[in-house]
Amino acid sequence: MTDDTDGPQGQSAYRRLLADIKSGQLLPGARLRETELAERLGISRTPVREAIRQLEADGLVTHQARQGATIRNLDYAEVIELYVMRSVLEGTASRLAARMAQRVEVVELTELNDALAASEPGAAAQELNRQFHRTLLDAARNRFLVKTMSALQKTLLILGPTTLADPTRPEAAAAEHAAVIRAIAAHDGDAAEAAMRAHVEAALNARIRAMRGREIPMEDE
Repeated sequence: MTDDTDGPQGQSAYRRLLADIKSGQLLPGARLRETELAERLGISRTPVREAIRQLEADGLVTHQARQGATIRNLDYAEVIELYVMRSVLEGTASRLAARMAQRVEVVELTELNDALAASEPGAAAQELNRQFHRTLLDAARNRFLVKTMSALQKTLLILGPTTLADPTRPEAAAAEHAAVIRAIAAHDGDAAEAAMRAHVEAALNARIRAMRGREIPMEDE
């Protein structure tokens, strides 16, 4: 067994922890104990330690006194700020896609969205939604935008399970996507950006509803 933290074990540990954060298995405030994680993942502590360092570099993990490495808590203001940035970036991507997208990409967006509209809430809807947004981002033809959006998406993982688990959200999201697709197909950059910004705002509203009743750290705590 190798301890090369840049090799398969370190990368595998990093991806596993990311998946656990995304699924909600590792919630904000959860402690990351190297020994326990190494045992669960069936590897040594060295690649686990490097995976935790990478998560810290991503902004997903912080170190707290007497607790060590923990999954970050986002306060209310940070949640709003994340969605503001998502609105800016994905709005820009939609505007660019209206100019750059090929017909085959518009068809792919339509097919993914139709599948989303017909899907059950939960993991299947989440994966279709991920593919839709990734296809749109690729259609924008801007590698720097892709890189910036990827970094933002990692931070969004801290929020836990998708709002598409809400029984009403997949159908609503698909209707919002459809407005974006129509604008892209018509090469209307203004309308595409406006439709995407409206979609992100609706997603934020759904997120805030999902957070009701949870203990949310306030900015001054």
